[in-house]
Amino acid sequence: MVTLYWAEDGAVPPGDRGLAYGDGLFETIRVDGGNAGLKAYHLDRMTRDAARLRIPVDRAELERILEQALMRYTGQYPADSWVLKLTLTRGSGGRGYRPAPELQPNLLVSHTALPPLPPATGVVADFSRVPLTVNPLLSGIKSLNRLEQVMAASELQDGVFEVLMANAQGHIVEGTRTNLFIETDQGWRTPASDTIAVTGVMRRYVLERLRASAEQVYEAPVLLEDMLASSCRGVYLTNSVLGVVPVRTLAGQDLPVTGRLATICGSTPTTE
Repeated sequence: MVTLYWAEDGAVPPGDRGLAYGDGLFETIRVDGGNAGLKAYHLDRMTRDAARLRIPVDRAELERILEQALMRYTGQYPADSWVLKLTLTRGSGGRGYRPAPELQPNLLVSHTALPPLPPATGVVADFSRVPLTVNPLLSGIKSLNRLEQVMAASELQDGVFEVLMANAQGHIVEGTRTNLFIETDQGWRTPASDTIAVTGVMRRYVLERLRASAEQVYEAPVLLEDMLASSCRGVYLTNSVLGVVPVRTLAGQDLPVTGRLATICGSTPTTE
């Protein structure tokens, strides 16, 4: 079992390993009208990644808590669209980095208003100077260790929606808060899941929708020249809170914006 904390009732204990060492993970879940459209995907990821970190957690218990949160917070926001956040840590205890045996995980539940949604006409993006290092042992996990993304996000200027990060090989991997898709003459391309820091639930949904629509999809490295080439039909960023976001300008170069990916995926995922 987890020890449950509602954010408005007080914070987790000072000795929590998530606070001390980033020893945990989190999910940010969009809610519309009391419905969390990608709920199952978020629960799948948190359960799977907790197992990878050897944090014992039961999916059914997480689902019960999520449903409690929906009942507790739905109706508190004027548009009835908001964001639910689940932060799971290994718990409290242990001297230094080594965790104490048989720790009980902590789960902090919080909520915020839905941020402004980007325009369907597309956003402005640029490239970050902060390199992204992906440890194979931790690839894809939405852990509490997000310092590279914090440093990259500090580069954001007014009018720039996102900056894209590259790895040591020069491959464009993802944004600070988004996954990446490009459409080319050969089909759709996205970086492979074992090369990215966070395997987004919206990324999973988009891949499923593309394959269900018989679109050609490749998980392969993405280079800067691929995105700025004349054969590029569009660059898209995905995020479970913001959805599918087309890029209209990248590093000062205008890109085609068709909205085709949003059409394929639909405006509001419903997978429950």
